[in-house]
Amino acid sequence: MREDDNAHADEYLNARRRMAERQLVARGIKDERVLSAIVAVPRHEFMPPERRADAHFDGAVPIGEAQTISQPYMVALMVELLEVEPGQRILEVGAGSGYQAAVLAEMGAEVYGIELIPALAKRAEAVLERLGYEQAHIIIGDGSKGYAKAAPYDGIIVAAAAPAISPAWVEQLSEGGRIVAPVGSLHHQVCTVARKVKGEMKVREDIGCVFVPLLGEHGWDRGV
Repeated sequence: MREDDNAHADEYLNARRRMAERQLVARGIKDERVLSAIVAVPRHEFMPPERRADAHFDGAVPIGEAQTISQPYMVALMVELLEVEPGQRILEVGAGSGYQAAVLAEMGAEVYGIELIPALAKRAEAVLERLGYEQAHIIIGDGSKGYAKAAPYDGIIVAAAAPAISPAWVEQLSEGGRIVAPVGSLHHQVCTVARKVKGEMKVREDIGCVFVPLLGEHGWDRGV
């Protein structure tokens, strides 16, 4: 477990334990490795200083640049659906604050988080480095096109609303790998799990959700 050396570290740790029990376990999250990672990662470190009091709030919280840090439950659910194993290589589309990358890294994955907004990418990179998550890498770029340089990936997790599963993600996914992404309209999506089987994508839908839009060539703003 990595933990900051803040004077209130114990207080934050207890808050994360309560968050895991009341918001995650109570709503059906069962994977103990996911729960342990959520408790281990100091979520408040990924929040703007003025929003740290909301670090364990049961909802999305603004982090600047018209973006949010996802609801803890949605992070846990999507990571659980991804079925992450230690040593796997994971692409994260929409790195945002860097929090989800830290959770994945805490679970033993090598993470490539791609973020379109340079200010967010640089801040996420700095926090991850300070907390010692050396296997989490942040790249500035169009996540709708994936990140071919580090492909293939064992899993791809998307933290922005996509109009469809990007063909670039499918191409960069290993056989047997999974994509977990919110897919749908600008105003409502469904958390979708797609698994690559003999080159074809087997798709199933989970719960409804609402994320900020995916921008880029295969997103909502194709001019980016």
